[in-house]
Amino acid sequence: MLVLGCLDALLLGGSPAVYGVLFLPVCVLTAFWMRPGDVLTAPVVAPLGFTVGLLPVADGGSGVLGMLTGLVTGLATQALWLYGGTLLAGVVALVRRGAARGAARGAAAPARSRQRSRPAASSPAPSPSAPSVSARVRGRTRR
Repeated sequence: MLVLGCLDALLLGGSPAVYGVLFLPVCVLTAFWMRPGDVLTAPVVAPLGFTVGLLPVADGGSGVLGMLTGLVTGLATQALWLYGGTLLAGVVALVRRGAARGAARGAAAPARSRQRSRPAASSPAPSPSAPSVSARVRGRTRR
């Protein structure tokens, strides 16, 4: 998002609307590119990326305080894009999470059915001449 924010500032003079429109597909792509185990972090990462990328786009005065004022104002005025992108990332993450759980359940179902179809193996009875486990542990044998 920082690269898109810099390109927006250089090519289009820092248009917040263009930056917001570009943020939406980045959120969807981010949710698709996340590892399946980390997919629920996509809705958390999206607002952070929006904030970092907004730095070059935000209209702020000189100095740190002016830049911070411009950033807070940009976040307030572009909240719709921020919420929309976060919502898209969350929806994609939930769909991917549900699909992964469904695939895991589907793969586990045949294994469970195979286990149920086999008869339970009974353990053989110990022979009377073999020493018991507790006797072997103590070092004695029964006769």
